[in-house]
Amino acid sequence: MLIKEELNRYNRQMILPELGLKGQEKLKAAKVLVIGAGGLGCPVLQYLTAAGAGKIGMVDDDMVELSNLHRQILYNHTDIGLSKAKTAATKLKLLNPHVDFTAYHERFTADNAIAICQDYELVIDCSDNFTTRYLINDTCVELGKTLIFGSILQFEGQVAVFNHNSGPNYRDLYPAPPSENINCVEGGIIGILPGIIGLYMANEAVKLICSIGETLAGKLMTVNALNNMVLVFKIAQGKQAEIVKAETTVSTSKEIDKTTLDQWLSESPDEIYLIDVREDYEHEEFNIGGVNISLYELTSSLKSIPKNKKVVCYCQTGQRSKMALQLLEGIYEGEVYSLTGKLL
Repeated sequence: MLIKEELNRYNRQMILPELGLKGQEKLKAAKVLVIGAGGLGCPVLQYLTAAGAGKIGMVDDDMVELSNLHRQILYNHTDIGLSKAKTAATKLKLLNPHVDFTAYHERFTADNAIAICQDYELVIDCSDNFTTRYLINDTCVELGKTLIFGSILQFEGQVAVFNHNSGPNYRDLYPAPPSENINCVEGGIIGILPGIIGLYMANEAVKLICSIGETLAGKLMTVNALNNMVLVFKIAQGKQAEIVKAETTVSTSKEIDKTTLDQWLSESPDEIYLIDVREDYEHEEFNIGGVNISLYELTSSLKSIPKNKKVVCYCQTGQRSKMALQLLEGIYEGEVYSLTGKLL
């Protein structure tokens, strides 16, 4: 039951017919686990706290650093050197004393994953490395927990809802981790992006808890904050993703490594058509040749892509090139390949 102070606090969202008193009571009864109290974790934690999620757990073994502060705005310079999880819990309690917080100042590992996750109904992945992402996913699959996923790098972010009602999980989209990991330390990030993606994640959480609206269950949304392009992919279980509502055509798609590409280029260079699917500023800074067609401009540039050559898409990490492959797979008739691994 909501007390009078809570009724006043949440009044502006409770008057929404889609949410109402019942929705707010569902939020109060919710148990949400947020793994990672950094760039994505901060906005997720702040807005779920403000929205009135009843119990929130947060897992993070990191300390606040000066380089965090341009994007992790829950913290300030006086928090440098302090535990993120414990500091976040203290600050969030001031934001909303009606929420119950549990801070886990420890790394999320195979040894503690099930013990931490089992008491929560919804898990939100705000981690920053592939090892943790796959562990979170596999734990949620084992326990039957719905997982909200988010990732950010440079100007681009991704949001998805996995394992909802036994739907597609993270491995249906990315079956195995890449050979190398790139993060904000190496690739950089615009400080506003975690807020954009984090708020989408928090919004998905509210919708799932309250059973309202259309969620990203079984879908992957990509957001480019530099050019304001948004794409939504539908994820098929056991298959690669394909663009929502895309028409299916016959095509051959594969992933290749740099060794294979070099061999193709040495044997028959005229048969290969390289496409750098990064942004133009990234292409200008460094590239391995070919033309530059941004991931977000691919569908409008189909006429310029020859159908009688092997099209190989590449990017910095292999993630955008994989999405390019998925995009072209549904609308392009020729052979398409994605280059895996990092360029540098």
